[in-house]
Amino acid sequence: MMSMEQRCWFVRKVIYWRAAASTAWAVLLLPPTTAVFVILCKFSLLHPIQAISECLSLLTSINGIFTFILLSGVILIIGFLNLKYYTVIPAIACSKIALLGHLLHPRHFVNSLVHCIMGTIMAWCCVVTIGFRYETLTHPCMQNEGYPQMCLNEYHLILLLAGAFAGLCHSMLGVIHSMNYVPFHTVQQYKYLRFKGALPLVVKCSITQALYFVRNYIVLYFFLGDIPRAWTCSTLNLQLNSSVHPLDSLAGLLDLTLLYHLWISATFIFFTWNITLLLFRIFVTEVFSFPVQSSFTEDARQCLPKVLAEKEPMILKFLALQDLALLSQHSPSRRLEVFSLSQPGGHPHNWKAISNECLSLLADLTQRLVAYHDTVATNGRAKSMSSGSEQNTSSETSAVGIEELMSPRPTPLMKTPASVFARSIAGGPHSPMTVPFTPDLDSPFASPVLRHLAAPVEQCSPWYGSVQSPHVMRRGPKLWSTSTDLVNGSPPASPASVPSAKQEPTKPSFLTQFLQNRKEQVKNFLAKRVLIMYLFNKLPEASSQALFADSQAHIWALEGLSYLVQASFTEDHFGVVQTTLPSILNCLLALQEVVDRHFKLPHASSKPTRSTSSMGDATYKTLRFALRATLKTAIYRITTTFGDHLNTVQLSAEHRKRLQQFLEYKE
Repeated sequence: MMSMEQRCWFVRKVIYWRAAASTAWAVLLLPPTTAVFVILCKFSLLHPIQAISECLSLLTSINGIFTFILLSGVILIIGFLNLKYYTVIPAIACSKIALLGHLLHPRHFVNSLVHCIMGTIMAWCCVVTIGFRYETLTHPCMQNEGYPQMCLNEYHLILLLAGAFAGLCHSMLGVIHSMNYVPFHTVQQYKYLRFKGALPLVVKCSITQALYFVRNYIVLYFFLGDIPRAWTCSTLNLQLNSSVHPLDSLAGLLDLTLLYHLWISATFIFFTWNITLLLFRIFVTEVFSFPVQSSFTEDARQCLPKVLAEKEPMILKFLALQDLALLSQHSPSRRLEVFSLSQPGGHPHNWKAISNECLSLLADLTQRLVAYHDTVATNGRAKSMSSGSEQNTSSETSAVGIEELMSPRPTPLMKTPASVFARSIAGGPHSPMTVPFTPDLDSPFASPVLRHLAAPVEQCSPWYGSVQSPHVMRRGPKLWSTSTDLVNGSPPASPASVPSAKQEPTKPSFLTQFLQNRKEQVKNFLAKRVLIMYLFNKLPEASSQALFADSQAHIWALEGLSYLVQASFTEDHFGVVQTTLPSILNCLLALQEVVDRHFKLPHASSKPTRSTSSMGDATYKTLRFALRATLKTAIYRITTTFGDHLNTVQLSAEHRKRLQQFLEYKE
């Protein structure tokens, strides 16, 4: 495993420099952005030349330079927050209460506080830039007593509070829409082209977000505006000008000039922050090329096979998988390094490490999907356990492990029906069992689950010597009939007739029963409350989206494996890929089976609508569709390359039948 020092080397030498470059470009884009903001604030159709001269004098004045320095500092802090809170796997809340927990998390509270402060600073810069009646917080006024006093300038205050509220809204939208999620683009482009293509979307999102912000802020200030106004007056010992309408009234808020300045200031704040976020995403997700192998020992752990096996940081693993996918498609010279043998020894270490890591990723996803399906089935959806159906054995297959799916092994012949195992696993020891019969396991219709369960138990196996679960029990061969029993005429022994030692269930105590009843009563009481159900009910599609939140890594693993297998048909001179081809096919077909099963669940096939009012990237919501398409394409890529040669690959009967569908282009 890569040491902490080497992982920090990658973050320090690559990620930090990319983040610094993105922040530097955001600062360089600040002068033209500020110039556009000044023009929009001060431009006049009646006096255009005078307005332009005022804008130029403001931008070159001491106040303009100081404002630019403050805005640059804000950009630096926002860039640091982007680096601190970014993620390549979005956190998806599956219920309203979970989303509320994300919003109230101390980590996000600190982020919101910093954004509020930065928003207030940017709002002050906007106030100084606009000038006019917004320039100062206080102004002299004449009261009824006849002598001048210092009064509060509420126009200045309302813009400062608007900046703080803009920071709060931006940070909350960041949690709700997962704006800290850094997506990887499937189409590789230069950074300039990506920025140019995304710039109109950033402008549109900023304008739309500012419009919603002004609406919400005006309503909030109408009801609660007197609180900050009174607190500011009491703290700074200021008076209220009685000759001016307060801004928390209809007459004060229905000021078109005020609404325009609020909207243009909010647009400037959101656009500046969104540009910083966009540049960070573009720079961080830039392709990084890892060496496949190195001649120096100290650089060996920075090569692609070693980096792929790392778990942290996740950006390193994602960049390595992205490089693998691009390598397998567009780099014949690097593919030859993957297929090469070690010297001395002649072992395919590079291919073995890369293929094992990709297969491990896909196997983990398969296990995760099967566990999710089993959880859904136990929550009220009945599972049909017909002994004649081969499609009902996916959950049983997961019980014996994914390794059996990827590497089938010959097993001793034992005549045991699949329905016995299926019903005993699903229903427990008290479920009814059918009378066993003796199917031939050499038949192509035999299930791989039977072969695995019929295999002898090794001494190092966790099943040896003790029963691990009351639902899955390993019995001796004397309980089941064999072909010799039928030849001798002896009837098959029924499992139900074999006596087994059963422990009598202990009766719970009175206190335990009382607490359990009270718990059920509380649950039933809360389940009838609309607010409780609204907060705790699962959001549609959220569970499915969370299940495939990291599927971009699996998509790259599928592309890398399939393209390498396809290229091995002509480029693999040593045949290193052919040794793992059965495992690859079994893994892909097993994953394809559980993915197809997942899309039969409710809400799994519905595509979410894309929101254009925020910078949150919604590609993670459709990753399951991209994974399904990539998986099917990967299998077709292999079958069209090898064709009928795949008939000699050792596969289970179930997978052989599914593979034949791909060979005949019927999937």
